[in-house]
Amino acid sequence: TYGVVYRAKDKKTDEIVALKRLKMEKEKEGFPITSLREINTLLKSQHMNIVTVREIVVGSNMDKIYIVMDYVEHDMKSLMETMKNPFLMGEVKTLMIQLLKGVAHLHDNWIIHRDLKTSNLLLSHKGILKIGDFGLAREYGSPLKQYTPIVVTLWYRAPELLLGIKEYSTPIDLWSVGCIFAEFLTMKPLWPGKSEIDELNRIFKDLGTPTEKIWSGVKELPGMKKCTFAEHPYNTLRQRFGSYLTDSGFGLLNKFLTYNPTKRITAEESLKHEFFSESPLPIDPSMFPTWPAKSEQPRKHTSSPKPPSGGKAYSKLLGGDDDKMIEMSGGFHLTNAAKGVSASGPGFSLKF
Repeated sequence: TYGVVYRAKDKKTDEIVALKRLKMEKEKEGFPITSLREINTLLKSQHMNIVTVREIVVGSNMDKIYIVMDYVEHDMKSLMETMKNPFLMGEVKTLMIQLLKGVAHLHDNWIIHRDLKTSNLLLSHKGILKIGDFGLAREYGSPLKQYTPIVVTLWYRAPELLLGIKEYSTPIDLWSVGCIFAEFLTMKPLWPGKSEIDELNRIFKDLGTPTEKIWSGVKELPGMKKCTFAEHPYNTLRQRFGSYLTDSGFGLLNKFLTYNPTKRITAEESLKHEFFSESPLPIDPSMFPTWPAKSEQPRKHTSSPKPPSGGKAYSKLLGGDDDKMIEMSGGFHLTNAAKGVSASGPGFSLKF
């Protein structure tokens, strides 16, 4: 939804919250369509591992609209950029379990996130991971609808999307989860491509160039018809993770990064994988170390791919600046009763 996220304080409760200002464009009767989608999706997907929406705050002329969410201290991308040591394996497992629980909840509620990446994952001082930024999320059903393939930030985009498929579903989120898993281990993006072609070449070099034998129908995808790729006959990804993962852990990573989306592991199946029950075990979230909140750290600018058109990356919480601290006088209900359709959430109701 192209929004900017501010750190704000609720004057009634003195609680710090995140305040996402929505960009007013492509409006439908005065309200932006992408914002309606994001709000509606968030209200349908409340879960401890998904960012919590408190209320909607609207300016007097409907020119300023904010989603009020729980403030969470870190986004994973920024946190990993400042960490001196990588995560311990028990910490990685805890992060992955929480991510998979959040993704499983979305998929159980017929929602595809479509932009999972480390900058869209938040981590609290209590070790709780939350999925954020639902600006690209969509509901799905059966039969599958046609969607734009230009979703998911490039480094986390599944090969079927890169090759131009228009009918896709939840497996695209699990590919992103696999890329995030690898990033938790190495503290750097798995395939930081500079373009769609470069991204595909990087993937093919590590996983082998896909064939009809392992991915039926791949030769008919638009990208495979238009481009000629180098032949890489073998999956050599194990060489990059020999010191990081057991055979079980690499087996799970491979299941996330399976070419054929119909054979890719689901979030529910992943949670039952033996990797999470072997030593070292996942730690309790409360045992996570604490790091300075992002608002207490100097700003650090690093290169990162732009999110796809139609949705942007989860805007970074603006830290500490006095001029960015917004005092809230408490929220109120946003209603357009003429429409008669309502979606209720914690602490407020939204009608449109």
